[in-house]
Amino acid sequence: MSNPTVRARAGQDRANLYNEITDKIIVELEAGRVPWVQPWGTAAAKAPLAIPKNASTDRSYSGINVLLLWGSTIEHGYSGQSWLTFRQALSLGGYVRKGERGTAVVYADRFVPRDEKQRAAETGDEAQAIPFLKRFTVFNTDQCDGLPGEIATAAPPPPPGLIEPTVETLIRATGITFRIGGDRAFYAPAEDFVQVPPPQAYFEPINWHRTALHELGHATGHRSRLNRDLSGSYGTKKYAFEELVAELSSAFSCASLGIVPTVRHADYIGSWLEVLREDNRAIVRAASQASKAADYLLGFIPEPIEHASLDSAVADHETA
Repeated sequence: MSNPTVRARAGQDRANLYNEITDKIIVELEAGRVPWVQPWGTAAAKAPLAIPKNASTDRSYSGINVLLLWGSTIEHGYSGQSWLTFRQALSLGGYVRKGERGTAVVYADRFVPRDEKQRAAETGDEAQAIPFLKRFTVFNTDQCDGLPGEIATAAPPPPPGLIEPTVETLIRATGITFRIGGDRAFYAPAEDFVQVPPPQAYFEPINWHRTALHELGHATGHRSRLNRDLSGSYGTKKYAFEELVAELSSAFSCASLGIVPTVRHADYIGSWLEVLREDNRAIVRAASQASKAADYLLGFIPEPIEHASLDSAVADHETA
């Protein structure tokens, strides 16, 4: 039988980690800053817009780790979006400079406790897995010395001229009914179509693409696609949570496509705060679902493109 004290301590550690992540997001929102819409291109951000990557494996981070690493990049003014564990830096011939402090990322998985396996074997029931988060520490390549040049140098952002055609190709390839017109942007779940105002209605046309990806993010939740719960009506917690998923999905997609938005969607900050304060796991779940939504959409782009994969990048740390 498993030790109940150890299990209780593990449960407390998981709760503390969820609280720590959620508290960071709440602080940003209360200050009027949306962590997943960073001030790219301003003095506050030196790094090019991109999904953070593990510099050793070249795999993209996803879910809540994107938000954590973006936040650290902005806070410390790093010049790139590449990260390594302490051991990975050594394996590449470099090292983390003395005194540097890392950034915590998490690896999400599920496991079946030994006593649960025994219970299932005795009763014939299916064993119930328990979700967990495991913490890892990574360092930006700016915090390292002695790395190979190709590792230490950040890749340049994609040419601006490629952005709009790529989004248009994605829209067509998804097969989702996409209507342009009117003065509102929305997704209609019952009829399964997206509608957004025409690009010329936007003060800055680049934000049309971000809005389109936001509404397409909602559309990925249709039962024929990723099958999320879209039943929440306006003003409910379900509605606010789905808006959070779509907003994060749009942010992840924009970063993958090199789109630099300027809007902040401040109208939803209050409802997001309410959701996060009541459920310290909400931001983790929303970010995970948003990564799946972004992956779904970006998968329709025929050309190879760098975009967020599942949390395999973090899993590599177990062997690093």
